[in-house]
Amino acid sequence: MDFIALFSGVLGKLWYFIPFIVFVTVVKSAWFKGVFGEFLVNFLLKKFLPQEQYTLIKNVTLPTENGTTQIDHIVVSQFGVFVIETKNMKGWIFGNAKQKQWTQKIFKYTGKFQNPLHQNYKHTQTLAACLDIPSELIYSVIVFIGDSTFKTKMPENVTYARGCVEYIKTKNERHFTAEQVAEIVSVIEAGRLSRGLKTNLAHNQHVKTIIQSRQSADIVSDEKENSEPVCPKCGSAMTLRVAKKGKNAGNQFWGCTNFPQCRKVIGVN
Repeated sequence: MDFIALFSGVLGKLWYFIPFIVFVTVVKSAWFKGVFGEFLVNFLLKKFLPQEQYTLIKNVTLPTENGTTQIDHIVVSQFGVFVIETKNMKGWIFGNAKQKQWTQKIFKYTGKFQNPLHQNYKHTQTLAACLDIPSELIYSVIVFIGDSTFKTKMPENVTYARGCVEYIKTKNERHFTAEQVAEIVSVIEAGRLSRGLKTNLAHNQHVKTIIQSRQSADIVSDEKENSEPVCPKCGSAMTLRVAKKGKNAGNQFWGCTNFPQCRKVIGVN
């Protein structure tokens, strides 16, 4: 009986830690980071963009030819339509507009992720088709949330949190009338899939299918991928170049794409 009482007492004390453990697990999850990032961007857009000039539409899922595409935030104004993709990441971020994949480096860890500009391109093109307006009036904006640092020069539309508001405000030439803005908002609201669990599940399944197809493609092209090394010094991608001077003139070598900030080279075997 004493053992049972002791066990019950210990279990009773541990019970208070269960909600804390659940809370910590949720906070550290990718889902929470994504939700928090979108919440923070949503707050900034509402706080610092005049509501009489800018209309914010969030969490828009649009149908495509082969599934769906989900947009974090759309800002509609007389100055253009802004499509905002949020990334909640930490560490050093390396990349440029043309690279297929960017690099994330956290201490000794180095990982790859899809170029968010390429990811958001699909969003802007889908929206342009739905609205039937010139694609150059739809601006792609990438916002990094979290403890991340750009280690390569980024395009002006790739920013940290507050920077997205500043970028949007740089577009000050009027392209639409107030009536056209209202019509654009109406078309987006009418064309979006209804918000709810069914839509989210369908979109998540579509994303899983895309990831699986990419993984299959990566396996097929594994030899090609392995031939494109990551810079061991700064984590940026490396590109194949040809020496023009010196005793190695005419020979190929791998040079860091972060040149001249990083001058690391690797010989071609």
